[in-house]
Amino acid sequence: MIKNVLLSFMRLPMWVRFWVALILVPINMGGLLFLDHPVGRWSAFLGIIAMIPNIFIMIHQQGLSKAMALPHLLPWSILVVWLLVVMTGPEAPTGPLGLFLWALIATDSISLILDYKDAYQWWRGARNIA
Repeated sequence: MIKNVLLSFMRLPMWVRFWVALILVPINMGGLLFLDHPVGRWSAFLGIIAMIPNIFIMIHQQGLSKAMALPHLLPWSILVVWLLVVMTGPEAPTGPLGLFLWALIATDSISLILDYKDAYQWWRGARNIA
């Protein structure tokens, strides 16, 4: 099972592997560094809650597919909109937390563009496993 998932991951284009392993997952886990601040806790919660269902999708499908975009849509859409409101408001965090939140907004916004495209393709029948 794990071998199949890893082989599936290795069949993805190099840029996707780079994006997921070195940018998307680390940035979304970054909220764990700011659990002492409410916005850090919510960022960690919403970032991680969107990734957990993918574990079950990968196990069920024995690999990666466009279905993995579906769990991201609602939590990360809420997260990005909420963070944009927070970061453009008068009480916007600054320093390391502020920089992290802008990086999270940018990363998850890019991811959502890709996820909405993949979710649409999945909905239209693109159900193959990488």
